[in-house]
Amino acid sequence: MHDNVRVRFAPSPTGGLHLGGVRTVLFNYLFARQHQGKFILRIEDTDQTRYVAGAEEYILDCLKWCGFQPDEGPVNGGPYGPYRQSERKALYRQYAEQLVESGNAYYAFDTPADLEQKRKEIANFQYGYFYRDQMRNSLTLSKEEVKKLIDSGVPHVIRIKMPEDETVSFIDMIRGEVSFQTSQSDDKVLLKADGMPTYHLAVVVDDYLMKITHAFRGEEWLPSAPVHLLLWKYLGWEDEMPRWAHLPLILKPDGNGKLSKRDGARLGFPVYAMNWTDPNTGELTPGFREMGFLPESFINMLAMLGWNDGTDQELFGLEELIQKFSLDRVNKSGAKFDYEKAKWFNTEWIKKIDSNVLKGLVAEQLNNAGIEVADTTKLETVIELVKDRCHLLPDFVAQTSYFFKAPETYDLAAVKPKWTEAKEQFFKAFSDYLLANPSLTSHDLEENFKAMAQERGFKIGDVMLPYRIMLVGGKFGPAVFDITKLIGEEEAVARINKALEEIAIV
Repeated sequence: MHDNVRVRFAPSPTGGLHLGGVRTVLFNYLFARQHQGKFILRIEDTDQTRYVAGAEEYILDCLKWCGFQPDEGPVNGGPYGPYRQSERKALYRQYAEQLVESGNAYYAFDTPADLEQKRKEIANFQYGYFYRDQMRNSLTLSKEEVKKLIDSGVPHVIRIKMPEDETVSFIDMIRGEVSFQTSQSDDKVLLKADGMPTYHLAVVVDDYLMKITHAFRGEEWLPSAPVHLLLWKYLGWEDEMPRWAHLPLILKPDGNGKLSKRDGARLGFPVYAMNWTDPNTGELTPGFREMGFLPESFINMLAMLGWNDGTDQELFGLEELIQKFSLDRVNKSGAKFDYEKAKWFNTEWIKKIDSNVLKGLVAEQLNNAGIEVADTTKLETVIELVKDRCHLLPDFVAQTSYFFKAPETYDLAAVKPKWTEAKEQFFKAFSDYLLANPSLTSHDLEENFKAMAQERGFKIGDVMLPYRIMLVGGKFGPAVFDITKLIGEEEAVARINKALEEIAIV
C-alpha cells in the first residue's frame, strides 16, 4: 500500500461536466480526504482539435460549487506541475522514443488516406498484430529508410507494439482480478504527428511523474487498461503503478445504456453539474445548479449512485461521506439515474439546511424574479415557514414572493361563486379590527377571526380561503395568520381592500 495517497481528476476541457464526471471527482476526493492524502486536478488538453474555450474555467467553477478544492492544479500549482498537458508537451516524446528503442513501440508513416483505404478493404480493420506487417512503419521498412523519412520531416506517429498473445491482468479495487488478451487490442497511437501525446501515453507518464497512487475512472476506460498496464511495464515503472478502480456507469432511467446529454434533453432533466453554453453553437445545456439544486443534495445523490454504507441511511453530508465512504461498497454494476429521487434529495436538504444558509440563495432567486428583498431577517423567518413546501430553489419564488410584494392576480374562481355581500362586510369589519389591534400574536388573531366569523354565522372555511387568496393570490402558503403578522397589519388591510375591488369588478 502506498504511504501518501495521491489521487487525480483529469478532465478534458471539451464542454460541460457530466454528473458521471462529478461522481468520479467525489469518489477521488472522499478517498483522498479519508487518507489525509492529496487531490490533484490535471487538465488533459492534448487533443487540441477538441479544445473548447472557457471549458477549463467552467470545470474549476463546478468543483468550487461542489466544494472540492484541489490541493494541486493549474490554478494553485504544486510540486509536480505544470498541471496542463499542453504545457508538458516537451516531456512526452522522450518516453515514446524510449519505447521505440526498447522494441515496444514503432514509428508509423501511414497517411490518413492509407488508413482509410485499408478500412475499405478490410472490414473491422485494426492496426495491430494481424495487419501491422502490411503497413508502412519501422517494422516493415529498413533502418535506412526510416532514418531518411524522419530526417526529411515526413509526418509520423509512434504506436505501441502490442504483444501477439499474452494475458495481461491487474487487480481492480472494485472488480477484483481483471484479465485481457493482448491480441484483442490494437496498436494504439502514443505520440501524434504534431508531437502531442495521446491520452494513453500522457496518462501513464503524468501519473508516474505526479506520483499518483490510486486512479479512479469510469468503467468505459476498462478496454484501454491493457495498453496502460503494458506501458507501465515497458517504461520500467511497474512497481509504482497506481492501484486502479473502474467505477460503474451511470445509466439511463430505464437502465438501457449510459446516461447522455441527449437523454436529459429528451426527458427534461439536467445531466451537467452547471449550465454550459457551447461557445461555437450558443446551445445551452442546463445544469443542476441552475435548476435549483443545492450542492449538498447534488453530492449526496451522486454518492448514492453506485455506493451505500450498508444501512438504510440515505442523507449524508460531505464530512460524513468522508468518514463512511469505502470502495468495497461500490457496486460493480451500473446505477440507474432517477430524477425524481434526485429531487427528493434536494427536498430533504432544503428542510435540513439552516435557513440562514439558504437566505442568500433564496434572495438571489427572488431578485432574478424582480422582487427586491431589503429585510433579510424577515426573509429567514419566511424561509423557515415555507421550506417544507419547496423541492427546488426556484419554488421559493412562488412560496415567498407574496411576503414581499402584493399579489398581482387572484384565484377569483375559488371565491366568486360563493361570494356574498355579508362576506364583504365581514372583511371590512376584520380590516378595522386589524388596524385597531396591531400588537396581537398570530394565535390571538386567528382566535378572534374565528369568533367574528361565528358571530356572523359563517363556517370558518367560508372566510378562511378567501382571506388566504386576498393575501397570497392563490390556495397555497403557510398559516394565514403567520403571513398576516409577517407582512404587517397595514399591508394585510391594503391587500384585503384591493381584493374586494377585484371581486366587485368581476
